[in-house]
Amino acid sequence: MRREDVQPLLLQAADQLPEPELADAAWAAGVRVSRRRRRTVVISVIAFIVLAIVASILIEVGTSGNADITPPTTPPGYIEASGKISGIDYWVAPPPGSERFLDRLDTPLGDRLELPDKVRPLAKHTLETVAAVVLVKQGDRYAPVLLGADGSWAKADVGLVTVGGESPLSPGAISPYGRVVAFPQPGELITVNATTAEISRIPLPAGEFRSVSWVQDEQRVLISGPGAAYQVVVGEGGDGEQAVIPVSATDDPEEITSPYRIQTGAVMRYLFNGRWMEDGPLTLPVRSWQGQTMSSNSAAARLFIAEKLPEVPTRVSQPQVLAAISTLRTLPSRLLVLGEPQDNPPTYEGAGDRPFVRVAGCCAVLGWYDDSNVLFRVHGWVLAWNLESGRVRRVTEMRVDQVALGPGLRL
Repeated sequence: MRREDVQPLLLQAADQLPEPELADAAWAAGVRVSRRRRRTVVISVIAFIVLAIVASILIEVGTSGNADITPPTTPPGYIEASGKISGIDYWVAPPPGSERFLDRLDTPLGDRLELPDKVRPLAKHTLETVAAVVLVKQGDRYAPVLLGADGSWAKADVGLVTVGGESPLSPGAISPYGRVVAFPQPGELITVNATTAEISRIPLPAGEFRSVSWVQDEQRVLISGPGAAYQVVVGEGGDGEQAVIPVSATDDPEEITSPYRIQTGAVMRYLFNGRWMEDGPLTLPVRSWQGQTMSSNSAAARLFIAEKLPEVPTRVSQPQVLAAISTLRTLPSRLLVLGEPQDNPPTYEGAGDRPFVRVAGCCAVLGWYDDSNVLFRVHGWVLAWNLESGRVRRVTEMRVDQVALGPGLRL
């Protein structure tokens, strides 16, 4: 075939093909797009309706402190509640003597909390965040020793005296951000800044101050004694704000805490101006409260010695209960009853045949590891109770008399 014959043949073949109708093609394409859009809208409407139904179910929770629905999933190791006390779900803690066999929550405290042989001065070894504070007796005074989030120790250059015949260490001593530690002293409040080693002394009206608790902004401290309490500005404060103002007090110094305090009959909220308001009523079989109230973002916790509990009868000890009271209506409150010895209880190390019995005053709330885990002290141990699973874990074995815990535990 000659080259000049190719083009005429191509033109002849093209003439035999049907000529497309562009308008029809455009209309067909438009119909397809319209159908796809309608299907997308219908699917979106159905999805919205389903989500709305699910949301309406989830917000239907009770106002009595417990949710009306059960979550579809449970956390690992979940333990069913043992029953109810005053309408609140309760769990029973592992019996005394079993602490060392519990799973451990890892913290800078280590497996055993004890002082090292050598501690550097805080002036030469400052700490970014404090995990714990203990006191070391030196003659007739106490020296604060601070444990940092990095696991290192430092001693502050200040001597503290007893308050009310007891050591001046409160569970609420460490500020919310773990930078400053506060101690009650006769006629004054002493603070130690762990990041700068600065020691501050703030004079107060006369009073037997025994307890401190930080206001959440870390700029103010509540300090209290029997029948006397004050709000003390330890930071910059506001324009024209008085450095020391009186606070409505009680006969129990450990009851004055911020932002909440649990007392017989009610949970109280601090108003930052020396006054309190009732956050909600509380009905529990309380004989007496022990220690301070320690608050998280969603709950306040305090321990009480109970009247007789028909739900959890005891044989050789008074029942003690850790109350974790929700400060949010959508979350439940919970109780942990501290268990008694087993049938053949072990004995204290080196104590002959004296059994492990949790006597009154042995136990108190120390703070929170996070919003789910409340930390508390029993004889010789710091334990953690997970509010979501009900599990109790050991944190550390205490080889010190007292300890205050801070946010550096979870860093």
